[in-house]
Amino acid sequence: MRMKPKSPLHRLGLELRRLVNILACAVFLLELFFLSNIVLMRWVDPQSTTFERSEMARLASQARPMTWSEQWVPYDKISIHLKRAVIISEDDLFARHDGVQWAAIERAWQKNQSQLEHAHNFAAPHPLHIVGGSTITQQLAKNLFLSGERDFIRKGQELLITLALECVLSKKRILEIYLNHVEWGEGVFGAQAASLHYFRKPASQLTASEAARLAVMLPRPKYFEKLPNSPYLQNRAEQITARANQAVLP
Repeated sequence: MRMKPKSPLHRLGLELRRLVNILACAVFLLELFFLSNIVLMRWVDPQSTTFERSEMARLASQARPMTWSEQWVPYDKISIHLKRAVIISEDDLFARHDGVQWAAIERAWQKNQSQLEHAHNFAAPHPLHIVGGSTITQQLAKNLFLSGERDFIRKGQELLITLALECVLSKKRILEIYLNHVEWGEGVFGAQAASLHYFRKPASQLTASEAARLAVMLPRPKYFEKLPNSPYLQNRAEQITARANQAVLP
């Protein structure tokens, strides 16, 4: 009995189904890779992040000599002033939320929309400052595994990694990894490197005012590294110092 030949439409459907299965398998393996790395971080300190490796490649490609400063220090060797200042500056509800501050994201979206409308209606003399609304855990998720691109797919992946970090790691461990890998200047990563670079002392000895200045730098570290005497930096640091005792540490 001869089998009836499959129609082109039927063959197309089979190919599409095969493609979807391959894509689903690839996504599953990618998520498994992220999750296995996060589980490992419960006991093993990550040596580098995706963002650090991209920065290292960028600096290595430049003609001038590359400078790089990074040194892991345990949670207890980081000044309590820096922990408080970073939480107040970057994520005041860090100890309480599940990884995402939805209200902050909504406020950031509204502020960005307002800036875009203003720029559309008037000739803006300065570049727009896009507000992210990301928590410390979201920033860590992005730095650990993702590129700097901003689109819905990357943001969705960031949320999945954020939830995995919150489920697998303690808040204390998340803050420890964050403080050891966040950027604080050109080739300057982590609290120890930043403290030595700016104040010539270990991170354990930072004062409240010094910690506040480092915290203010975090959204734009390369910018403030070139403007250490910025009035905004000083004023904002004073505000953070005044509120530091309100920070809830994990």
